Amino acid sequence: MIIAYTDGSALGNPGPGGYGIVLISKQHKMRKELSSGFRKTTNNRMELLAVIEALKALKIPGSEIMIHTDSAYVVNAVEKGWLWGWVKKGFKGKKNVDLWQEFIPWYKKHKVKFKWVKGHAGIPENERCDQLAKAAAEGGNSLPPDRGFEQAQG
Repeated sequence: MIIAYTDGSALGNPGPGGYGIVLISKQHKMRKELSSGFRKTTNNRMELLAVIEALKALKIPGSEIMIHTDSAYVVNAVEKGWLWGWVKKGFKGKKNVDLWQEFIPWYKKHKVKFKWVKGHAGIPENERCDQLAKAAAEGGNSLPPDRGFEQAQG
């Protein structure tokens, strides 16, 4: 099983944002860190994008992954089944539709479990994700656009 710690952050909401991921596989003796930032986005978008990017990093379909996240937004949407209701209703009135639509095929490609963790609770890997996310968000004007966010803003 692969363990993924994910975090997203926006400096202002909306504002510059980033995500951080720590992937750990004891079986493969692997630890990998990923991060990226965007010039204007939201915290929820970065939390969800962190999960998407963690799933995309898995090279073998059907991989078992436990995602540790402090995002109640992501955990509840999936674990409480809200997401599937949103799909049935065509995401009417929902935000971050582009990312949820990107999430679904990656989620279905693997065996995903979620574990909600309290943010800033001293969990080393979660704290590292927070550092990666904030550092990625601090890239200033050189950061790329979050096209989905900017298109939704009109």
